[in-house]
Amino acid sequence: MNFIDTFLNKITMYRLVLYYLLVLLGAAAFFGFFGILPASPADLAFSTLVIFGVCWATNAVFVKGFGAIPNVESVYITAGILALIISPVAPTDYAGVGFLIFASAWAMASKYIFAIGKKHIFNPAAFGVALSALLINQSATWWVAGNLALLPFVLVGGLLIVRKIRRADLVLAFSVVALLTIAVTAGGDPTTAVTRTLLHSSFFFLGLVMLTEPLTMPPSRLLRLLYGAIVGFLFAPNVHFGSFYLSPELALLIGNLYVYLVSPKGRYMLTLAAKNKLADGTYEFVFAPDRPFTFRPGQYLEWTLGHRFSDNRGNRRFFTIASAPTEADGMVRLGAKFYEPKSSFKRALDAMKLNDAISVSHLAGDFVLPKDKKKKLVFIAGGIGVTPFRSQVQHLMNTNDKRSVTLFYSNKTASEIAYKDIFDRAKQALGMKTVYALTNEKTAVPGTYAGMIDSALIAREVPDYKECLFYISGPHGMVEAFKKTLSGMGVSRFRIKTDYFPGFA
Repeated sequence: MNFIDTFLNKITMYRLVLYYLLVLLGAAAFFGFFGILPASPADLAFSTLVIFGVCWATNAVFVKGFGAIPNVESVYITAGILALIISPVAPTDYAGVGFLIFASAWAMASKYIFAIGKKHIFNPAAFGVALSALLINQSATWWVAGNLALLPFVLVGGLLIVRKIRRADLVLAFSVVALLTIAVTAGGDPTTAVTRTLLHSSFFFLGLVMLTEPLTMPPSRLLRLLYGAIVGFLFAPNVHFGSFYLSPELALLIGNLYVYLVSPKGRYMLTLAAKNKLADGTYEFVFAPDRPFTFRPGQYLEWTLGHRFSDNRGNRRFFTIASAPTEADGMVRLGAKFYEPKSSFKRALDAMKLNDAISVSHLAGDFVLPKDKKKKLVFIAGGIGVTPFRSQVQHLMNTNDKRSVTLFYSNKTASEIAYKDIFDRAKQALGMKTVYALTNEKTAVPGTYAGMIDSALIAREVPDYKECLFYISGPHGMVEAFKKTLSGMGVSRFRIKTDYFPGFA
């Protein structure tokens, strides 16, 4: 799995999904050429071009009209999904072409018209085909998901997406509830019903690709499980309300409504108020939000920064909020480490001037302080992975919450240590212990530990470590290594929390 994770961490979630959809379209064209799929490559190419063109044009109109930050990746992902769930048509099929145009236009329009606080509520592709069925009596066939030739491609790519965003719990909840409901409501032969669902339905494509869209996903694990269960139950074809039966897209849209009800509302515009150097290569960006919003220390946001000539990692990133919700100035802080060569996003972020704006949404994350204040906490941070701990420690000081906290903070050199002033103040205010571990410092630095954080150091500084709750934040490789280290020390996996968010790269 290390090889797979190394590959996945080099690509953003959105770019991975886009490549996956393009591979599916390419595979479908290949099989169509040899007659394995009913649609000809020419019809598939024509339909795909129409969908992509209409999605792009519609989005461009709404971006200009609403003054929104454009996100081309999102447009192409929606278009790719539509091309895979609406049957390809020939140019002479005027009704079919009209369906493509109608569904594509409304899919993109829904992101702006049916949005509250600048955040869309519904999965765009699902909305487009559901509205088409309602108004023009044209329905999606989900042809990509019901063909055995494409099933391996759907599965492998879909599982890579789920691995990338670490949402196996959501997919598992959906799968278990859907298959159990199908088996129970099947009547005489549940085995056949389940087999038919797995091999000849939209089950995998819906569950692995569309259900896992981050912007229509709840912010915490428990709410995600409920979301998966709701959509899974409604997905079962024999579930109905009177004479009304649900389609896969309607099941997903109802789930989207649930997510809206239980999730933070809206998208926020942040204006740059200050930029401060924290350490070598590390800067803090201080933003003023357009309106107040609440969050828990340790949660993250999706940050969208429009810029020209974006590279293959796009114009969106997930970053932990470095500020505490209890800070008096109400500012939102972002800590960022800049490596060479910089991505186009990091270049644009670094080039921001005072009063420039960035858009944020999708507040989420379970990497938060436990409600039980008696639990002993151990924080392990690597590099800029220290940002959630800055938020949590500042919050503890602001609320005079004197918990038992030990922070292990690893950097190569002393000049790379960020937020040292915060952690040093916490020693005086809270009695918090901080161990600064330096792995590549040529001379001894007072008040630091020379070497890597290992089991011996943890056991020395925290003798009762088996009673502690561990929080690990940093590069993916570091997080995985410490999980193994702690497991080898006898720490239960239920006492280990890791900081993870979609689109890690």
